Amino acid sequence: MPIQSVAKSTMLTESERLRADLYRLLARLLSAPPDFQLLQTLSELSGDDTELGRAIGELSATAGAMSAGEAGEEYHNLFIGVGRGELVPYGSYYLTGFLHEKPLARLRNDMAPLGIGRSPKVTEPEDHASALMEMMAGLIDGTFGAPQTLTVQKQFFEKHVGSWMPHFYGDLETARTARLYRPVGTIGRLFMEIEVAAFDM
Repeated sequence: MPIQSVAKSTMLTESERLRADLYRLLARLLSAPPDFQLLQTLSELSGDDTELGRAIGELSATAGAMSAGEAGEEYHNLFIGVGRGELVPYGSYYLTGFLHEKPLARLRNDMAPLGIGRSPKVTEPEDHASALMEMMAGLIDGTFGAPQTLTVQKQFFEKHVGSWMPHFYGDLETARTARLYRPVGTIGRLFMEIEVAAFDM
């Protein structure tokens, strides 16, 4: 992922830990093709009778019936492709239609004061969907130095995540080549709705 972090141990409430964990799971799923170990982990998840729980159950069942090769091919078709994938998972693209535009510059300006730095090992722009999910997790659990307040989390979310990622997850949910990633899109869309509602409380 195109960010660099320094882990810090901290005491989190259960809800904060669950939020950070879900952000981080989405980050991992969007950052690279799922390998055998991740598919195995996903297959062991269990949902409940809520809409989000049913989507988690669908993800679990699909992961359990899929090989790493099939998952890798799906990831490639969705996000890489020949020339480009079915989806372009960057904030600048969703907000302006082009990569490396003003939304990326605004994100970079907001990263530094929060202790978030670009990893020298990654060439992807920082407004990749996986990086933003990782950033949100880090703001919650203190990965970048200290947990941020809900006010700071809300400001970052509204400016850099809520402005486009609900649309991205909706597109992923209905993508032509999505199988494993269809429930990922549902989970992401529902989680974004939950976050918006919680921040407004």
